[in-house]
Amino acid sequence: MKAIYSLGTALMALPLCACTQSADEKQEAPRYNIVFIMTDDHTAQMLSAYDTRYAQTPNLDRIAQDGVKFNHSFVANSLSGPSRACMVTGKHSHKNGYTDNESGKPFDGSQPTFPKYLQGAGYETAIFGKWHLISEPTGFDTWRIVPGQGDYYNPTIINQDGSREIIDGYLTNIITDMSLDWLENREDKTRPFALLIHHKAQHRNWMPDTCNLALYEDMTFPLPENFFDDYEGREAAKTAEMRIDNPDHMDIIYDLKMLRPGETSRLKANYDAFIGRMNAEQRAAWDAFYNPIIEEYYSSNLQGKELAEWRFQRYIRDYLKTLKSLDDNVGRVLDYLEEKNLLENTLVVYTSDQGFYMGEHGWFDKRFMYEESFNTPLLMHLPKGLEARGEINEMVQNIDYAPTFLEIAGVEIPDDIQGKSILPLLRGGDEKVQWRDALYYHFYEYPAEHAVKRHYGVRTERYKLIHFYNDIDVWELYDLQEDPSEMNNLYGQPGTEEITQQLRTRLKELQEEYDDPIRHKFPIE
Repeated sequence: MKAIYSLGTALMALPLCACTQSADEKQEAPRYNIVFIMTDDHTAQMLSAYDTRYAQTPNLDRIAQDGVKFNHSFVANSLSGPSRACMVTGKHSHKNGYTDNESGKPFDGSQPTFPKYLQGAGYETAIFGKWHLISEPTGFDTWRIVPGQGDYYNPTIINQDGSREIIDGYLTNIITDMSLDWLENREDKTRPFALLIHHKAQHRNWMPDTCNLALYEDMTFPLPENFFDDYEGREAAKTAEMRIDNPDHMDIIYDLKMLRPGETSRLKANYDAFIGRMNAEQRAAWDAFYNPIIEEYYSSNLQGKELAEWRFQRYIRDYLKTLKSLDDNVGRVLDYLEEKNLLENTLVVYTSDQGFYMGEHGWFDKRFMYEESFNTPLLMHLPKGLEARGEINEMVQNIDYAPTFLEIAGVEIPDDIQGKSILPLLRGGDEKVQWRDALYYHFYEYPAEHAVKRHYGVRTERYKLIHFYNDIDVWELYDLQEDPSEMNNLYGQPGTEEITQQLRTRLKELQEEYDDPIRHKFPIE
């Protein structure tokens, strides 16, 4: 078993269940509750605790005000389903078996997961919202989820008994309603709980609640400096299909809502299905807002850079409007926990399943190991006894959540979990914590939507080395200190030989440490 940090002194009068006890011994119930809020495609540059250029997220910022903000938080595979599998198991994709969204292979729910371990430690567990693993949740006492991606308006909800129901309203509100109702009506409130509140927001196609449709329409947002990137020296980036200014990538109807009679597009049928779920009142509000914008768009006949900038502004505004509902609902959860005096003994975690491009490199979506999609926000409200505050700069990864939750519950961390418990970073004080010096990443989903090539790589504090493989054999090297936007591929340039070899060696070590079978097919010399 992995050695774990002894919590007895640090948590003082907050005893946790013992790591090992005989069947005859009565375990003392752990005292820290866990509320794990996760969104989809919410990127750090659209969260004001990290970046104030675009978004104001006062309720999300509250989480870190009496806790911590992680400045270097990353995923193991920047794609929704695989990322969620990494989180729930604490293992990289090749170990948990869920590598991509395209194969149709369900997540193996029989394998160990942190909710199962928490159940065994006496926790009551629940998940509401997005599961997205082509399977039914396991390890939860209570669950209600959306099928697949779910719908923003009047969504279908799958109940634990297998029944389905359509609930009137806006999904972000509904997920919060279900979560708070469960908290309020738990039968045994002496038991600690682990509640997963997992939202569809901010996922494409960014359909705002009707009450927020008019927000931000008077604002013009700055284009990223590399919005018109030509991808020089980056072969894999050239073939990706994620450009905001390309109508074959970002759809004029599905994504930008410019539907008029007789107009069609590649994804129009998807949009028809989404707005077809609206009731008469919702549809009337939707049409009243969008119809004047649609009329102006088609009459203006924008072209070139002017059109590209118009598309960017519509994208940013819709994203922000969807985010407004999310932030408001996070505020509802925090208010409830405060009202019920639960904040002092509850760890509140906020993150996203990956980052997202908000026009950087001209893109939307994710998948690449470049910073905007590899990086993800991570905020934690810390309960009494965990004294770290402010910013944490160590590199953490989403495989670290599971062992963190286990250690907080007093559960010994199994040897096969590949993440590291973050708990030592949360203790506070002057003690220096030995931490990792590098992260490993592996993306598998190609060929698939958005045409991002398969790749794996290593990131250290300063450098990043990526290998695009399979139908391509391309390496990329970036100095993140000198080139944080990753515009200049240094691989093969004179003077980089030593750092390249160091990174190749470290990458090989990580593939061996995590037992990634790719090392046998594409051995690193």
